[in-house]
Amino acid sequence: MIDKDNQDNRNNPDNEADTEYIEDRISRYLGVRNHEMIFAELSSDYLNRIGAADILLGVPVPLNAASGEDGLEAEAAAADIGTRDMDMRTILFDMARIVGGDPYFVYTDKYIEFISYAAGEQAEPMLVSEGARAADNGDYEDACMLLRAALRIEPKSRAALYLYGRACKACQELADEDEERAARYKAEAMETFELLTILHPEFAMGYYFLGYEYLNLGLYTKTKLTWQDFLKYSSGTELETSEMDDDMLSGLRDEISARLEELEEPVRIEEGCNRIMTGDYQGGKDILDGFREGRYGDWWPLWYYLGTAEVALGHSEAAEECFKRVLRLYPSNTDAMEELAAIYAIRGDEDSAAKYRNKIRIVREKID
Repeated sequence: MIDKDNQDNRNNPDNEADTEYIEDRISRYLGVRNHEMIFAELSSDYLNRIGAADILLGVPVPLNAASGEDGLEAEAAAADIGTRDMDMRTILFDMARIVGGDPYFVYTDKYIEFISYAAGEQAEPMLVSEGARAADNGDYEDACMLLRAALRIEPKSRAALYLYGRACKACQELADEDEERAARYKAEAMETFELLTILHPEFAMGYYFLGYEYLNLGLYTKTKLTWQDFLKYSSGTELETSEMDDDMLSGLRDEISARLEELEEPVRIEEGCNRIMTGDYQGGKDILDGFREGRYGDWWPLWYYLGTAEVALGHSEAAEECFKRVLRLYPSNTDAMEELAAIYAIRGDEDSAAKYRNKIRIVREKID
């Protein structure tokens, strides 16, 4: 997300300060949707009539969607806006799309000021409602643009944050095989749900979706704690879940309760791995030893962490077997190869050490 106080000088044509540009994760995907927009200035007479000359005089506004005109005809529509059948709400929504698509657009502040002036206290709810409508129609990127504009007006809006997080999540799922696009939307969704739980800690649904974000990253302890908060805040003591009926909420609670039971072993494994990473090699090994057999026996990181612990504890042969197990499960794992090369080098078995160094070279050449 973009902090509205950290914008570069593209937002202010008169500012010549060399401020740092902070990249927005997803504007590269949203901004292209606005490339067909046509801009023209509204007439001074019209701006004076509506009391907005101090905001928009000399400022081009997006008119193509509202006027149905192209090219120079948009200028005529702008000069004639008071007598033409033009929808000011449509212009406001197009301004919001520009702002949401590129938060560094040169007239961002002017557009936000005018939207707030024209719609008053309904500016943020109006954009949230239109964003929700776009999402309901399956246009999640349009929803993202409108909701991002709403968050420029009210950065702490619970509804805008919640719907924006969900829209980003939907965009991630629709990214197909574009891994970078999916990763950017995923990061934006997770950060948004995290912010939602910080700003609105009693809103249960923030924890529901955030838990799945952590689960997909393999952060099992964080998933557990987050879903425990979901159960806590969805218990019916708050009216934060009034948008769903009792049966739907009960179903979500049952779903998460079952998920938490499934997390017991992954959480324990994560604890073992964390202990090894922090230097408690024996403690971590003792935990992970209990998972050598069973459904986690084919999970290569288990054996890698066990091998790391065995090396630190001076159990060279046990470590060797662990790292070989890693390679049976993940043949191109160069980290395990490096560990084996080091073990053989210490033993003085240079032939075996050279064999694994050569394998590392071959794998890395294929990657390059």
